[in-house]
Amino acid sequence: MKPRELIASAIVPGGDGELRLFRRGADFMIVLGGNELMNSRMSGSEEALAVMTCAQLRNSPAPHVLIGGYGMGFTLRAALGVLPAQASVTVSELVPEIIAWARGPMAELAAGCLDDPRVDVAEGDVAALIGQARDAYDAILLDVDNGPDALTRGANDRLYSRAGLTNAKSALKPDGVLAIWSAYYDPRFTRRLKESGFAVDHVEVRARSSGKGPRHTIWFARRP
Repeated sequence: MKPRELIASAIVPGGDGELRLFRRGADFMIVLGGNELMNSRMSGSEEALAVMTCAQLRNSPAPHVLIGGYGMGFTLRAALGVLPAQASVTVSELVPEIIAWARGPMAELAAGCLDDPRVDVAEGDVAALIGQARDAYDAILLDVDNGPDALTRGANDRLYSRAGLTNAKSALKPDGVLAIWSAYYDPRFTRRLKESGFAVDHVEVRARSSGKGPRHTIWFARRP
């Protein structure tokens, strides 16, 4: 096996660690400490987050979608593949270097998705963007950190707390969908979503597009 090569690094704003971008052959990995957060070979659950959420927006001819966390762009590319031409997508990314890597060493992987005319990139905290919005989005897709149990940044807890979920519900249009990716299922978070006034469902999907790999969880929480 080829050794992995360190390509770049970035400090997580407000976090306790450093993100490192590695390459091994044609594959990329983003690592925090000893934890591999993302791998370009595992895109299935992030793509499912986009496709399954957008399938619930069929009745909206020009949906406005907010994606929290660019990552390696899997969710954004999948969303653009199924959304109509009239859609608009806001991508909020806290770490500016992530966007720079997408336009630099991972440009081939990004496949031009950041330059799609439907896309607007907002560099900053998606929690702040959500907190400022009212009845703005048909869907909010959160692929931030490791899910409801923040790994990268403790401040991400405010996305998944009762207050954060209340903000998300206010930011959604009526009948809008909050979709949340997680590395695992947490029944306590399901209860928290219901207690926040959402109609809640969840699915388990495989990490790889081939249907293999570890199981990840996606919650779909609909605003009444």
